[in-house]
Amino acid sequence: MDEAPRIAIDAMGGDGGPATMIAGAAQARDRDSSLRFTFTGDEAVIRAETARFPQLVDSIIVHCDDVITGDDKPSQAIRRTKSSSMGAAILAVKAGEAAAALSAGNTGALMAIAKLSLRTMHGIDRPALAALMPTLGDNDLVMLDLGANTDCDARNLVEFAVMGAAYSRLALGIESPRVRLLNIGTEELKGTGELKEAAAMLRQQTGGAWRFDGFIEADRLGRGEADVIVSDGFSGNIALKSIEGTARFITDLLRRAFSSSLRSKAGFILSRPAFALLRHHLNPNNHNGAVFLGLNGLVVKSHGGADENGIANAIAVAAKIAREDLTRRITDDLEDFRSHAVQTEGVA
Repeated sequence: MDEAPRIAIDAMGGDGGPATMIAGAAQARDRDSSLRFTFTGDEAVIRAETARFPQLVDSIIVHCDDVITGDDKPSQAIRRTKSSSMGAAILAVKAGEAAAALSAGNTGALMAIAKLSLRTMHGIDRPALAALMPTLGDNDLVMLDLGANTDCDARNLVEFAVMGAAYSRLALGIESPRVRLLNIGTEELKGTGELKEAAAMLRQQTGGAWRFDGFIEADRLGRGEADVIVSDGFSGNIALKSIEGTARFITDLLRRAFSSSLRSKAGFILSRPAFALLRHHLNPNNHNGAVFLGLNGLVVKSHGGADENGIANAIAVAAKIAREDLTRRITDDLEDFRSHAVQTEGVA
């Protein structure tokens, strides 16, 4: 793949709008001077913002009259693919003019436009949204699906497992990721029929580039006991929002506790380094950049409320998956898994 990937950025998406998106791109360019950008959106606004950053002088700007908002339904967004900044970024990937697209806009709209424009990979029924999450272990974990598919059958979950493992090896450098299915218990008899069937199919995989370690409960997600967590999008999104809400709750609770008295304030001064480390670990900007897996093109979703550092981190994710050819890795892993499954069925 191109060692100087061009990233198409929807400059109008996200709470911070063009100012945050372009400042984030400038920060990403400072970290990696080989990156190149195409900004889609209101040309006058984008030019005014990029003028603040000399490192972005070689960027391409694609003018778009339309912006997809958070209130737009996916069906409405699809009809405005060609006229919107979000659609233009994805179409740049489809045309081969960019290695990946990035948006901080409406997730449902982004998935709808991406799926219709890029189509799913051969052998993939549905794409999934995957993101990195912090743990107490030696590395982060990959979790999917985080909201792209509310209802999933066993085949979908198996495909998510294969795609998540491929992404885990790329993003985390893990040679043989531990894959587990999110469930209400670890016993084999627990869970829905889809979960039990998916587990049976995943247990067929042996000696490959990843291993299936059974079920995991939600209270163990951050313990470092898995590298890939697989669920349907309904459960995955609830788990993600619960984790993010708990992180904010802990941060706010500690802030309130440390400001409750003079003695507490003195304690905060002594414990400030540890508190800063905790805040850094729980800050979603430091883990920004969810990836749509299973499409014939690379699309990254940023948190809508990400700051410029969060945008820079999401751009780094987009550049990495482009350089490492994530799509090819997923294709190879799917072929390997299905080949093994066919052999197992033949023996049976």
